[in-house]
Amino acid sequence: MKKADAERKYSIGAVKFSASLLWVYFIVLLIMSGVHTGLIVFVNTVRIPDTVQILIPLGYWLLVAVGLTLFTRRRVKATYVVPMQNLARAARQVADGDFSVFVPPAHAVGEKDYLDLMITDFNRMVEELGSVETLKTDFVSNVSHELKTPIAVIQSNAEMLRLEHLTKEQRKECTEHILQSTRRLSGLITNILKLNKLDKQAITPLPEIYNLSEQLCECAIQFETVWETKGITFLADIEESAEVEADQELLALVWNNLLSNAFKFTPPGGTVTLRQTSESDSVEVSVSDTGCGMDEETQKRIFSRFYQGDTSHAAEGNGLGLALVKRVLELEGGTIRVESTPGGGSVFRVSLPGVRQRIRAGEHDFYAYPGKVAESGQEVEDL
Repeated sequence: MKKADAERKYSIGAVKFSASLLWVYFIVLLIMSGVHTGLIVFVNTVRIPDTVQILIPLGYWLLVAVGLTLFTRRRVKATYVVPMQNLARAARQVADGDFSVFVPPAHAVGEKDYLDLMITDFNRMVEELGSVETLKTDFVSNVSHELKTPIAVIQSNAEMLRLEHLTKEQRKECTEHILQSTRRLSGLITNILKLNKLDKQAITPLPEIYNLSEQLCECAIQFETVWETKGITFLADIEESAEVEADQELLALVWNNLLSNAFKFTPPGGTVTLRQTSESDSVEVSVSDTGCGMDEETQKRIFSRFYQGDTSHAAEGNGLGLALVKRVLELEGGTIRVESTPGGGSVFRVSLPGVRQRIRAGEHDFYAYPGKVAESGQEVEDL
């Protein structure tokens, strides 16, 4: 961001003085001066009253002044007045709720000034406002859809429970459907609240150094019933100890969501693999499955809120899990990427910063990642 701002300031500062306009005025004034000299010679060779001799040059320069004024006015109008009018008109459209407006730049690429910078920022602002409005509309639509389905299930099963002729098994089945729907509603509301708090930074990460390997094992064992019920082979390749400095509770959301999705989209007889490795300055965790996979378009949007690659909604979910995962990792300084092909399963790879170790050098404490050694006299990182 700072680099882009510096480049914009440099490009603007490089064209503060218009050489082309200088040469235009220089040539025009040179011609006008030549014409003036010719008029003086003409007046001196022709016998006319002295008053007329004075008025002719004055009238000539008055015409020159009028011409230059009209030229300057036209240039100012084309360069600044018209763009400002366009900007004002666009601002009114935005105020009325139209976010499709676009104001063209006032100058060419090599002649941009602060007006063009303002127009560029205005167009970007309108684009962001349009995106926010779209997200708000989509959010309301998606939440309404996600709420409508379980509420309809609860309502229909509650009405069936009022029937007196239902058997004990039927009543048990209706009750189970109601419970499943309430859990789905509870999960949806919980995820919405968590995302909202994370976005507003109402949740402050509390980093601590802990054993990530142990946490991964604890999260994985929670899905034992799932993989046994579906007949899924679960493979784990985890180091005995891998330390990270992060918020345990927040990272638990990451592993639980990734494992839940892997087991959800892996068919019976498939395989889910959890792998963890350590690099010199980072810890890598991958969760892979042998499920349906995703195309490129789905991979681009998979971390968007409420987006579900399964448009049929055959698998339970609300499209908030991966959005929550990405937001948590952003707060923890980590990254996530996905590799997938249709029908070939998916792999989610998470990278987290490793734990720095304290190095004592004289009277100062420095910090370095395990496996990295500073050169003689070089400070790795002075905190």
